Amino acid sequence: MKRDILVEQAKRGDAEAFGKLYEIHVDEVYRYLYHRVGRLEDVEDLTSQVFLKAWQGIRKYRSQGIPFTAWLFRIAHNTVVDYYRSKKREVSLTELDADAGALDGAQQLEQEMERSQVRKAILQLREDQQKVIVLRFITGMSCSEVATIMGKREGTIRVMQHRALSALRSILAEGES
Repeated sequence: MKRDILVEQAKRGDAEAFGKLYEIHVDEVYRYLYHRVGRLEDVEDLTSQVFLKAWQGIRKYRSQGIPFTAWLFRIAHNTVVDYYRSKKREVSLTELDADAGALDGAQQLEQEMERSQVRKAILQLREDQQKVIVLRFITGMSCSEVATIMGKREGTIRVMQHRALSALRSILAEGES
């Protein structure tokens, strides 16, 4: 697989190969961080931190049946944990929406409001449920990829996903009433 070759080249210090890995994964890491943190400025900084940590640690990466993507998302998860520890506070939901940016047109506004409601609802889930939802539906990973990242079996991830979606439906239904 081309990705494995790039990883091996990056492990030998090939910055260009790591740059290609960055291009392959930056969007999904960014989306993951956005849905865990929400503030655009912080997400951009955290994305940079994730790839800096990955570059600094790539020589120590050993596949051992764990794909590079799973290793990268562990770094992203740990970066989010560090972010919240350094903040020593929870991000208020109003802060998440403050960075939405200027919108033009009623349709864009409506879509952003829907996204905002979903983000708020996701933040009300347990942390493991948040992670499953974001990895499965925001970054588009398969159950097996999520299982690898979270260190759980695929069946467990499916159950967690089902429960998280049920909880999310309930939260969103309460918001409509």
